[in-house]
Amino acid sequence: MHVIFAAGDFNFVQEAPAKINLALQVTGQRADGYHLLDTLVTFARHGDRLGFRASHRDEFSLSGRFSPLLADEADAGDNLVLKARDLLRQAARTAGFEAPPVHIHLEKNLPVASGIGGGSADAAATLGGLMRLWGIAPSSDTMMAIALKLGADVPMCLVSRPLIARGIGETIELLPHFPSFAMVLGNPLVSVSTPEVFSLLARKDNPALALSLQMPNDHAQWIEAIKGLRNDLEPPARTLCNEIATLSQLIETQGAVATRMSGSGATCFGLFDHLEQAKAAAASLHSLRPDWYFQATETIKGDA
Repeated sequence: MHVIFAAGDFNFVQEAPAKINLALQVTGQRADGYHLLDTLVTFARHGDRLGFRASHRDEFSLSGRFSPLLADEADAGDNLVLKARDLLRQAARTAGFEAPPVHIHLEKNLPVASGIGGGSADAAATLGGLMRLWGIAPSSDTMMAIALKLGADVPMCLVSRPLIARGIGETIELLPHFPSFAMVLGNPLVSVSTPEVFSLLARKDNPALALSLQMPNDHAQWIEAIKGLRNDLEPPARTLCNEIATLSQLIETQGAVATRMSGSGATCFGLFDHLEQAKAAAASLHSLRPDWYFQATETIKGDA
């Protein structure tokens, strides 16, 4: 069902920040088909929000710009929020804890299937919110197992701080000195199939991410480092979705100091020197393409 999200109606509100792949390099493929990645990830202060409250029966409600796109899968019990709830409940009860019924509300502000981890962020926020509501603290191994069942991006979304992830996303190194960036997110609201993008990769054994973890908290140095990296999924995604090239070019014309696609697309980001510049750019882009998605935001800095 669709309702207006009022934070005061819930016991807890959990943020689900957008995940931004500042760089993504495909370094191999396992025998089971999973691709091996090296990715530099940060998180935006803009994202979805979830509310949690005790209930007589399990409920799930939706609001937000992109909530209509999730209505069918929610009715079918196929949403990652519901899968996260069920997996955590099973783990809690196996360990002898109560996991009573809950009403979860998802305010869906991020485009769906857009390369910025919306579903994974929602799943991670569900795990965090329910641990608080139910008063449980599963082991890190249990949480990692649950997260990986939900998707390769969920472990990093549980952290929601700047990091480098390797393997299939389970090997995480935090970047405590990573700075915050002003950013514009853009999406042409065209769906891109992640399996198709991977299938069109020219090679799957690219060099690993070459990046020093000891870099100072300096915007200019980090921007230069980011500009020297790449997203191996961007060229194949562009062949599937012509709008990605147009979007990237539009963001560049607004004065972005670096522009790239995130994840498997079609969301692209532009880094700006100041938030006011990003806000002006987002407003200008919206006037040029009011049918597309644009959002000015800042990223979350490391926890040094």
